[in-house]
Amino acid sequence: MTDIDYIIMADYVLPMDEGLDVIRDGAVAVKGGKIIDVGSYNKLSKGYSPERTIGGKGKAVFPGLINTHTHAAMVYFRGLADDLPLKQWLEGHIWPAEGKWLSPEFISDAVELACLEMLKAGITTYNDMYFFEDSAGEAAKRLGMRAVLGVGILDFPTMAAKTTDEYFEKAEMFIRNWKADELITPCIAPHAVYTCGPETLKRAKRIADRYGIPMHIHLAETRWEVNEIKTRYGMTPIEHLSRLDFLDERVIAAHCVWLTEKEIDILAEKKVGVSHCIESNLKLASGIAPIVGMLKTGVKVTFGTDSAASNNDLNILSEMSTAAKIHKAITEDPTALDAKTALLMATKWGAEVLGLGGITGSIEKGKAADLVVVNLRRPHLMPMYDLYSHIVYAMRPSDVETVMVNGRIVVNDGMLHSANEDEILDRAEVWQERIKNETIMPTRRHKEQ
Repeated sequence: MTDIDYIIMADYVLPMDEGLDVIRDGAVAVKGGKIIDVGSYNKLSKGYSPERTIGGKGKAVFPGLINTHTHAAMVYFRGLADDLPLKQWLEGHIWPAEGKWLSPEFISDAVELACLEMLKAGITTYNDMYFFEDSAGEAAKRLGMRAVLGVGILDFPTMAAKTTDEYFEKAEMFIRNWKADELITPCIAPHAVYTCGPETLKRAKRIADRYGIPMHIHLAETRWEVNEIKTRYGMTPIEHLSRLDFLDERVIAAHCVWLTEKEIDILAEKKVGVSHCIESNLKLASGIAPIVGMLKTGVKVTFGTDSAASNNDLNILSEMSTAAKIHKAITEDPTALDAKTALLMATKWGAEVLGLGGITGSIEKGKAADLVVVNLRRPHLMPMYDLYSHIVYAMRPSDVETVMVNGRIVVNDGMLHSANEDEILDRAEVWQERIKNETIMPTRRHKEQ
């Protein structure tokens, strides 16, 4: 018998490996933060002696979900400015609020709340684009969450930097400080093609190449953006980036709503990963990304929540469900986005586009133990015929019982185990009162102006 840390047992184990099989009466063996075996419980129980056994009857185990596009700290702006077009929402409300409130303290406290929400919803890895990412990294590590943290780059001043040079100096310092971290992957994140000029974009690409890190950018999110870039450069956003030699397999492009067939072909050729943020795009009336066409062309599409200021939650389970249903409806094809593909997008493909495919995204020997245990004995999850279907169409964050990241239990019995949940919520209430009392809250007249 081999001594190990955990055996996680369940009625169903979804490895999300090549075969997309379901292991009945399965188990996962974990030691030193790694998955060392997966298979039937009968087999694993005879070969391993665990310090602790978790899971059990009425449970299912699958890889941690991956949120490939968010702005985690914006959780403190949840509900601050709703029911507005993106440009007005961003420039009239969000950017002014950020200018007033962003600080290392704000980011630290807000990211803890965001990580709490995501972990309790079965998300073990997220891809961020924001500012003061040192504070974000420290907060994510405190809660035990895996994160790809993109340092935001802009061509105009914010609370984070006064010049483009300063953004890049801070980005390189962050990259050097975090490059070897086990949980945090540094990333460079030029905001968008309409907020970053060609030289800024090319400079970001050079840094990504130099350090071998991901790049994260908003792309073709709105019709306005496409028209603006055509006016400036005489071509579409993706054609513009292609001409700059910006696009490659390290790019994670968020949204990609307004694409031509030619642009989809470019994304496929360059192996660009796409983060589909269906609920944010619906709420801001940005449009619906043509992801069925992307998938058919070979583009690797994943799921992002965007920020809680535009969604208004951080819930990949609901992103999967909404996306699968919406794309069936608009294509008039109920097979257009099936449950197995949706879960692949939320797990294995998410890890791959972030450059973490060898570390997480599936339950396979040698990968990190980033795992979710859910309780299937819920009225909305019974009877059980197809686990993939239940996860995508019926499961809720409240069904998540245990979450493990890198072999560490961070959620236990549905409650945060890695930090004090009440303290995080108390700090959120303090910030709520400060922001509410010192920020002009939007009203319907803003929409009418």
